[in-house]
Amino acid sequence: MIKSSRFWPVLLCAIIYTLAIAGCTVGPDYQPPKTNVPDRWVGATTQPTTQPTTRTSITTTEPADLQEWWKRFHDATLDSLITRAIENNLDLKQAELRVRQARYSRAIAAGGLWPNVNVGANYRRTRESVGSPDFYQAGFDASWEIDVFGGVRRSVEAANAEVAFAIEDRRDVLVTLLSEVALNYMDLRGFQRQIAIAEKNLESVRRSYGLTKRRFAGGFVSGLDVANAEAEVAGNESRIPLLEQNVQQAIYSLSVLLGKEPAALLDELKPPADIPAIPPAVPLGLPSELLRRRPDIRRAEANLHAATARIGVATADLFPRFSLTGSLGTSGNQFKDLGNWDNRFWSIGPSVSWPLFDAGKIRANIGVQNTIQEQAVLGYRSTVLLALQDVENALIAYAKEQQHQVSVNAAVVANRRAVDLATQLYTQGQTDFSDVLLAQRSLLVSEDTLVQSERTMATNLIALYKALGGGWEISP
Repeated sequence: MIKSSRFWPVLLCAIIYTLAIAGCTVGPDYQPPKTNVPDRWVGATTQPTTQPTTRTSITTTEPADLQEWWKRFHDATLDSLITRAIENNLDLKQAELRVRQARYSRAIAAGGLWPNVNVGANYRRTRESVGSPDFYQAGFDASWEIDVFGGVRRSVEAANAEVAFAIEDRRDVLVTLLSEVALNYMDLRGFQRQIAIAEKNLESVRRSYGLTKRRFAGGFVSGLDVANAEAEVAGNESRIPLLEQNVQQAIYSLSVLLGKEPAALLDELKPPADIPAIPPAVPLGLPSELLRRRPDIRRAEANLHAATARIGVATADLFPRFSLTGSLGTSGNQFKDLGNWDNRFWSIGPSVSWPLFDAGKIRANIGVQNTIQEQAVLGYRSTVLLALQDVENALIAYAKEQQHQVSVNAAVVANRRAVDLATQLYTQGQTDFSDVLLAQRSLLVSEDTLVQSERTMATNLIALYKALGGGWEISP
């Protein structure tokens, strides 16, 4: 036990010693990874890729503001759905809880930098030949493991990186959520447009069916034409239930994304509406900006940082551990003696422990952490490459779909003329009914393909916004 006159000098020396060696931290210091990225996007068009149409849109390398990209579709219903999804989506709520969990874990790691203080009391009764059999004791015990070689500080560094990982994971969930809501909404409006086209063509073939029956009654055509016309009506009718199924399933998906039961949005979304128009220009920014914008890249970097810090935690186990322990309390043979300051006792002193033999476990653990860090490096590089590929894939799909749409639009115009001409010639008895059927079928296919192309244009643009990492900047 240290005498009272020596207590404060010893404590002061211990503190000074701790501060002097606090800068010693073993293990590698984290350095942000250097990654080579292209200086431009190959698929950035900057000029219209098609002949002028109402759907032409260009991509540019101008600075990209993707904070609320969905508002560029100027659709109030889509805006409302996304706002409610951000507020109520269950996957996003789980991601937010993982952020909170990571912050609690960081607090646990940081607690290792501070002393542990406990209060305790005990009573003991013994049988002795002399003296009182009772003994009371109460006081405080404290211990402080001095982080000489930085193992605890590396643990805190790793925990900080894991908080960043959880934050970026939440952002990635948010980006995915926004795109899923928008994609399902575009599918919904596309299916509704296909139903409208199917119903319009159904009316057309029914008129042809009526015309054929009248001509059959007049003896101008055979029963074969009537049977073919009737089959065409049935074929068009059969398409509509499948499209209605797709509409309802898209609404179910949107409801679940908003954290509701599947049928919750049926009344709201069943009334048909057009596919939202795409913006005339899409700013992309530069490939280098993707490293800061994509949450999955930022998450991979945070994982690399944590893995690097864990090497230091494992390396610190090679070195001795220094601790400072102390106690302060009172004792006596009667309970009332605990309040007598003359019965106080205290002690303070350092301790050291150093593993001399562990069968290579510590060095094996260091090797494990090194290999984990090497995997994290490769994982980061892979994430960057896949992100670049996502953008380029979305760009080429967006540009080529515009070219496809021009051809389909021309086919629709030509097929409408063909239907009018075939119907006119058939009415005049100058052509067979098979020509009318062929023209009607071609028109239905081309109009349906045009709607699918419009929907694909919108979904390709959403995929581009997602690939660019847009949407996480908002503060829901």
